[in-house]
Amino acid sequence: METAEILEVLQRTGALLDGHFELRSGLHSNRFFQCANLLRYPRLASDLCVALTNKMREKMDGELVVDTVLAPALGGIVVGHEVARNLETKSIFAEKQDNKLVMRRFEIKKGERFVVAEDVVTRGGRVQECIDIIEARGGIVMAVVVLVDRSGGKAQFSCPMISLLEMEPVTFDPESCPLCEKGLALVHPGS
Repeated sequence: METAEILEVLQRTGALLDGHFELRSGLHSNRFFQCANLLRYPRLASDLCVALTNKMREKMDGELVVDTVLAPALGGIVVGHEVARNLETKSIFAEKQDNKLVMRRFEIKKGERFVVAEDVVTRGGRVQECIDIIEARGGIVMAVVVLVDRSGGKAQFSCPMISLLEMEPVTFDPESCPLCEKGLALVHPGS
């Protein structure tokens, strides 16, 4: 899929929003990714995850042998499921407990090979938590796949990260935000 086509799908589904947003970091931005809006449309989500899986296969040059796809709940579950479907393997997820990702429902076997899947990466904290969970149990992380890398290349992991779209949002300190100066209403979209 070409970048223009991916952007069109994200905008059409409401997954890429334009406006005046307060990010979780407290910074302001003119764009916000709400991939849950894309994931409401199973066919479109599947199409993008097929493109992501194909890109991963191409980048990994045939060296990709995967036993399981692990995703952080909540946003990554659908992406992880679709990537696992395309890889013809199983899909599991880590979930929050006391504001930290944990494995509550699934076991990880020593030597088991994983892909970590997520919808959007900004700093990569939740993906890193998944990597740590896998490695602490003797698993091996082969790759990280994300629909949108909005880190501007700053999110780095101990394995390759493949994204369908790379886009770093413009951010502003609240004290010097031109969108505030224009009087645009500030939206707190959540994550």
